[in-house]
Amino acid sequence: MDEPQEEAVAPCREVEAEYQLEYPVKCPHCGEELDVVRVVRLLRSKVNFTSMLPRRGRVISCPLCQKILSAELSVA
Repeated sequence: MDEPQEEAVAPCREVEAEYQLEYPVKCPHCGEELDVVRVVRLLRSKVNFTSMLPRRGRVISCPLCQKILSAELSVA
């Protein structure tokens, strides 16, 4: 009998920050309930033209499936 194979888990990546949510929400990608989201910094590394886009930014992701979530960070 073959033993069941464990599902491959993505390696833990460096995150800039984790934010605790005031209320749990459901990830639109994996459907899991989240009470924390992760923030990862974007750095423009290469461009072959004059870009009007910012050099830096941030992406908010699901800590479980690591897919990008639609969200906004602002100064309160």
